[in-house]
Amino acid sequence: MAARFLKFMTGFSAHFHCYRKDISDKARQYLSGLMQAGGRKNMLHMAEVVPDADNRKLQQFLTHSKWSHRDVMDQAAQQANQRIGDSHKACLLIDESGFGKQGKKSVGVARQWLGRLGKVDNGQVGVYGVLCKGKMSTLIDCRLYLPKEWTNDPERCLEAGVPKEEIEFRTKDELAMEIIEHARQSGIQYGWVGADAGYGKSPKVFYRLEEIKQTYFIDIPSDFSVYLEDPHPHPPKAAQPSVQAKGYQTEKKSQQACQLEDLKKSNLWQEIKVRDTTRGKLKVRAWRQAVYVWDGHSAQALRVTLLISENLDGKERKYTLTNAPETWTLVQMVYAQRQRYWVERAFEDAKGQCGMADYQVQKWFAWHHHMALVMMAMLFMLEERVVQKEEHPLLSCKDIEVLLATFLPRRDVDQAEVLMQMRQRHRLRQQAIESHARAQKRREKEDG
Repeated sequence: MAARFLKFMTGFSAHFHCYRKDISDKARQYLSGLMQAGGRKNMLHMAEVVPDADNRKLQQFLTHSKWSHRDVMDQAAQQANQRIGDSHKACLLIDESGFGKQGKKSVGVARQWLGRLGKVDNGQVGVYGVLCKGKMSTLIDCRLYLPKEWTNDPERCLEAGVPKEEIEFRTKDELAMEIIEHARQSGIQYGWVGADAGYGKSPKVFYRLEEIKQTYFIDIPSDFSVYLEDPHPHPPKAAQPSVQAKGYQTEKKSQQACQLEDLKKSNLWQEIKVRDTTRGKLKVRAWRQAVYVWDGHSAQALRVTLLISENLDGKERKYTLTNAPETWTLVQMVYAQRQRYWVERAFEDAKGQCGMADYQVQKWFAWHHHMALVMMAMLFMLEERVVQKEEHPLLSCKDIEVLLATFLPRRDVDQAEVLMQMRQRHRLRQQAIESHARAQKRREKEDG
């Protein structure tokens, strides 16, 4: 495995050249640290584990080196596509992930909803694209979300290294569409797009996906409004003949998805086996019906399928809209709907085994550099799982982390080295204690 890791790294080395300087050794060190350093994978810990690595040099590599994160992400996406891309069986899953962070200078940090913490708090949020086929999934793209308090302050953005062309407020829906359109332009093979109800709150998303002829399975809130028949939008009649009416209206009444009358008819529900799991067969009850979605502005409503499924105990009901062809069976639709489970598993592996949330950076490019290297780490683990599938079908990302920690060279195995690292940690802690004490004295002096 160690030899395959070095060969894998060589395949990306061309991206790590800056002004005729080869920094691929720093990329290898950082990538090694992401995958073989147990516990929290910050740069200080990486430097204690990876031979020849240095905390400050890794920070320089991440923050100031001019290598292109986009080129690295795109190569990772193409190699993932070669492994699991499939125009029928694979899907592109969109989701966001939040990271609790403090400090006014860290790019994108604001008080906002952080799903990982389950509350509003200070942090950063990224929107991610995950390529998935069956049980195999990996990150292939991301966009950092900049709240309005950032984009309304260009000077603050520039200080954080945000390129001028990026200083423009974009909703998470818009960032998601950028990921989808970039994947299409790059030739990534997948059959449908999936996302949770955070991206299915507004009909705008469905109109945009219909416009680019993209098949989707997007979850919606239970109170999302649908029509059981075509609302036939029409321009309103003007009060005066000389006045041109604006917009569209309808006399048809919409209903909340959770209040449809047929939901109460048990004979319309079908029990379906979704997949085998480590805890047995995953079975759900499912029901579908053709409905119409209208945004209140367009000249036409969209005819789509409302797909609802729930666990056999009646809990965790999911509401989803899809434009999949009517030739799709209910079994196929439920499978596609439930594939969104794997985006959470991908995030778990990225954070647990690839250090996705353990970065210590403030600048725009440093954040994207870190995420590009996390995608490389995820890709390597995906390739190992694909290669070893026949011999080791249960191989996990955690297993690969343990194997790399064993087979890659380590610096923390020598007694003198371990003691030296402990003394270094103690020096840093003492410096931090003294720094906080000085800051406290300044505040007390200012308060008078």
